[in-house]
Amino acid sequence: MADPYNSGIPSPPVLRFEDSLVTTAFELPGYRVAHNLGVVRGITVRSRSIVGNFLGGIQTIFGGNITIYTELCEQARQETYRDMVKHARQLGANAIIGMRYDATDVMTGLTEVLCYGTAVVVEPLR
Repeated sequence: MADPYNSGIPSPPVLRFEDSLVTTAFELPGYRVAHNLGVVRGITVRSRSIVGNFLGGIQTIFGGNITIYTELCEQARQETYRDMVKHARQLGANAIIGMRYDATDVMTGLTEVLCYGTAVVVEPLR
């Protein structure tokens, strides 16, 4: 299967891509959007292991934060974020605006996590 993140001709970014240039807002204060490169995304599908379900079941007896599931969710979010940023870099972006997360149950115990946003090239305001 072809890599869906390698479909574009990369161009050199104006600024170095940094996490501070990823935002849920639709603009970055102090910058102007010079080019809109389109939607970028990272996606993963995760399942809970038998051990994870067992430990999570034990934690639910006592209530509170179910840390085994919290860690699984955070790992999925980090992975999809990393893939989204990689996709944006491959397109030549130096920022992402309108970033969002979404999650959908594909089936019992199987969850799709999606991170998406708009890849852009920004320039500092003069």
